[in-house]
Order: sequence, then structure tokens, then C-alpha cells
Amino acid sequence: MKLYHAPTSPYVRKVMVLLHETDQLADVELRPVATTPISPASDLRAANPLAKIPALERADGATLYDSRVICAYLADRAGNALYAGGWDTRVLEATADGIMEAAVFLSYEKRLRPADKQWPEWIEGQSGKVLGGCAALNTRWMSHLQGPLRIGQIAVACALAYVDFRHPDMGWRNGNEALAEWFAAFDSRPSMQATRPPES
Repeated sequence: MKLYHAPTSPYVRKVMVLLHETDQLADVELRPVATTPISPASDLRAANPLAKIPALERADGATLYDSRVICAYLADRAGNALYAGGWDTRVLEATADGIMEAAVFLSYEKRLRPADKQWPEWIEGQSGKVLGGCAALNTRWMSHLQGPLRIGQIAVACALAYVDFRHPDMGWRNGNEALAEWFAAFDSRPSMQATRPPES
């Protein structure tokens, strides 16, 4: 299998952490790509018509995308219980992915759009999604985060790590002490340490 990969993407990191946690890293060749919404990589577009990462190219079937599909496939392939826990597990993953999406949109706005064309209301709206998601995790989902390892924990950890990476002044820890404490512990896992993005 070949994984179209960029180490700064939180969606890619979610897949990479899962590969570490399920001992499948050796089964996947990493194919680095440099891509943005305004300059997509041609080889990535050939694998994924949406030109988004991650994409998992298989020898025996269609290329898989997005991260939720890839993670579910890899968990099933490993015979792992990462998706046990019913709909709550999937809602927790969706909440984390929503935080990732808003944080990535913020990154695009600040890093790709010229400063004179940035939209303050858009920035405020996406920041509100990140902080609202964190507040919901802190008040509603701590018992799930502290339970057996599931895809939700992996997704939440990758989302929070990305916010720290790209938006260190977001202040998501304020008022979310339980979530901050949980993240500090989860972030020390070998799978998280091994997938830490390079500074850029």
C-alpha cells in the first residue's frame, strides 16, 4: 500500500498514529506530496480526484480517501477494536475532524491568502468552531476519552496537536482543564511522539 503523505496534515497524522498503534507501519510506503488547495500535486490528483490527503493506494482495489475511510479500513484490516463503542465513537471522531477542518481553514486563510484579502469574520467563525468543539469535548466526552483506545481518542489528539502546531495562541485550554490534562498524557504516547510534525 502507498499513503500519499504530508507530515503537517492532521488528517495524515491520524492515519499515521493508527498505523503505529496497530503495528501496520511496515505495510505502507509513504509517498510524500507537496500540495495546497490552490496548487494540487498532479500525482495526488491521479490517485484522488479531490486532490486531498491522505489517500491510500491499494494494489487490490480502489484508492481510499478520506482519513475516516482509511482509518476504518486499516482498523478492520488489523482486526482491531478501534471502532468499537457504537455511534458515540463515530461522533467523537467527527467532532475531532470538525476541529481539524476549522483549524486547517484558518491555516489556509492566514498562510495562503494575501493579508489584505483575509476575512476577519471567517477567521472568527472558524476559531469559534475550534473552541466550541473543545468545550464540548471537555463537558460531554471526557469519559469516552479516558476509556479504552478508540479512533476518537486518536482523532482528538491529532486535532488538538494541530491547533497547538499552527495556532498556538488559540487558548483552547482555557476553561477546558480536563481536556488539557488528558491531552498532555495522550500526547506522550510513542505513536504521537513518532508522528510529531516538523517545524515549518
